[in-house]
Amino acid sequence: MGDDRAGALERPIATASRIDEITDRLITAIAIGEYLPGSRLPSERALAESLRVGRMTVRAALARLVERGLLETQRGREGGSFVREQWPTSSSASVHRTLSARWESLRDTSEALSRLYGVISGAAAENRSDRDVSVLYERLNAFRNAGSGLPSQKADELLHLAIIDAAGNATLRDVVIELESRVSIAAPAHLWGSPEGMRTMEARALVDHINLVDAIAAGNADEASTIGREHAKIDIELLESALKRAGT
Repeated sequence: MGDDRAGALERPIATASRIDEITDRLITAIAIGEYLPGSRLPSERALAESLRVGRMTVRAALARLVERGLLETQRGREGGSFVREQWPTSSSASVHRTLSARWESLRDTSEALSRLYGVISGAAAENRSDRDVSVLYERLNAFRNAGSGLPSQKADELLHLAIIDAAGNATLRDVVIELESRVSIAAPAHLWGSPEGMRTMEARALVDHINLVDAIAAGNADEASTIGREHAKIDIELLESALKRAGT
């Protein structure tokens, strides 16, 4: 009975326009590197929650991505929806629609995140423990040694979380993750850009990471704050690049 009621409530939500919107959002998330080739998307339930729509809407959108060849579905315990291709030509219209419609919000949120990362990085320099410093250098080395693409993205996520933890403020942690979710479905993982510029971005990020971890370890709050704020601007630069590519 409960399941029937849930289904009845779900059906009116899964309108064609809403499915179109979520399809575009997921295509864009893949194109800009929130979910890189080989990565598994979250469950339907988790996507529905983060996108604030019903599961039937998400299911219909995922089916479209499978039809377009962007995703493949695997069965079994380790199954799910896996990314096959990042940005075929057919994705450009969806990327342009999605980014254009959300651009003011994305720009404002990215600016807020940049400022907040400055605050968090400074706080990490002031509050880090010896254990925090050890973890930061472990995560830095993991990023340095990670392969390009998905391995680097995962290592980057863990390093950023370690910096946030070193700040020692649970409220700041919650705020930054909530803001990141407004930019990225995959938060707290960061978008990773297009394959063409990925290695250049990763090399730049490594330099930032080295300088930031060294500043935090040395207790230099002002330097850490400046580096953290500038490093966080990579996201909006990648979004600007994606919007330009989608419009050409």
